[in-house]
Amino acid sequence: MDFLSDVSLVDGPFMWFCVGFGAVGGLYLLWRRQRSWPVVVLACLLLSVGVVALVHWILIDLMASFSENLPFETLVWSVIAVTALLLSIARLPRNGAKSRLLGCVAMLGVVLLCVAQVNLYFGLNKTVADLLGTAVARIQPLEPSLQRSAGSVPGPSLSAWKAPDSLPGGGVLRKAHIPGTASGFDARDAYIYLPPAYLSTPRPSLPVLILYAGQPGGPTDWLSGGRLRALLDRFAEDHGGLAPVTVVVDPNGSANANTMCMDSNIAHADTYLSQDVPAWISSTLDVSTDHRQRAVGGFSFGGTCALQMGTLHPNLFPSVVAFSAEREPALAKDRGKTIADSFGGDVEAFESRTPLVLMAERRYSGSGVYLVSGEADHEFTAYMHELADAARNSGFDTHEQSIARAGHSWDAVIEGMPGALGFLAKRWGIPQ
Repeated sequence: MDFLSDVSLVDGPFMWFCVGFGAVGGLYLLWRRQRSWPVVVLACLLLSVGVVALVHWILIDLMASFSENLPFETLVWSVIAVTALLLSIARLPRNGAKSRLLGCVAMLGVVLLCVAQVNLYFGLNKTVADLLGTAVARIQPLEPSLQRSAGSVPGPSLSAWKAPDSLPGGGVLRKAHIPGTASGFDARDAYIYLPPAYLSTPRPSLPVLILYAGQPGGPTDWLSGGRLRALLDRFAEDHGGLAPVTVVVDPNGSANANTMCMDSNIAHADTYLSQDVPAWISSTLDVSTDHRQRAVGGFSFGGTCALQMGTLHPNLFPSVVAFSAEREPALAKDRGKTIADSFGGDVEAFESRTPLVLMAERRYSGSGVYLVSGEADHEFTAYMHELADAARNSGFDTHEQSIARAGHSWDAVIEGMPGALGFLAKRWGIPQ
């Protein structure tokens, strides 16, 4: 069973099987001894383009399920899948039972290839365990022995701490519920990474990194698609066991909800993230109490959320790492709908909480931001440059990184995280 859990869904035998199965299935559907069949193929292709375009319009413009257009690559694979479905249907009327069965199997091969390619693009489910959630389900609740004890005194500084010979080789993951004491917000469980240094005695005074995932999605996406534990373990290995205590929190409450990380008519998400979460960290985890040793970060929606926290609460979160952040928070592609649903149409109330407006009005000397985007993600790369210019002009210590061949996917996070952690390490004073 463990062997099956570790099977890769993005390379190796499974991906080669998908490519072979899909290619053979596609050739079978495209070939037929019928003069009019090329016309049928073209008609199915054009119809599938129309179907995908219609569904995309319904999701983005009518239902506002997403605030940005879906990536072009995912739309192309969707068109191919719908075309295969239409071709298999077109073959049904004059075929025998055997040919109908082969047509259905061929269609399934093409659809499987398309689904695998969409998953490969986003990079969320890299193994069977990621897809089924079995690895995350095994994460244990945060036990008392790993929590701050009453009356505990701050540990040695990062520069003064010496790693013991018995230091573990890697960190541990735990989960916990962070209550919305001040906000009334009902969040999903948070996930906490504790580095090897946290497991030593005495514990050093460690910095804290708070992370937010994309939308739709949730905190577990950082563990599967973001490969958070492996990235932080690698950082700790390179820094004598030191790494930030990392808390992945939930700003939405459910997979499809969108609070925009604001206090609005939708929820008091900002109060939860700026009051409840920091208070829980300070009272529960044995970490540095110096807010200069804290940072926020996130991917996509989460990157936008991190910028909001860093611009609205610079004293709490003076360091920001934002992967593929939006230009501004959004419920829908239609900005008017976003403002109507969240602030009853009050444009000023909405804009007073957006990073670009705040950076135009305030100075952020002492704050730092590290922005990352995939080179193939042209829309969000343009956002990155606009946000970077605004941050630089407002006094942020600003850094940008473009990830070659990456789109709007977790691959951009995985490739960009080492640079982001290096940026934070310098700000926190982690010995190199």
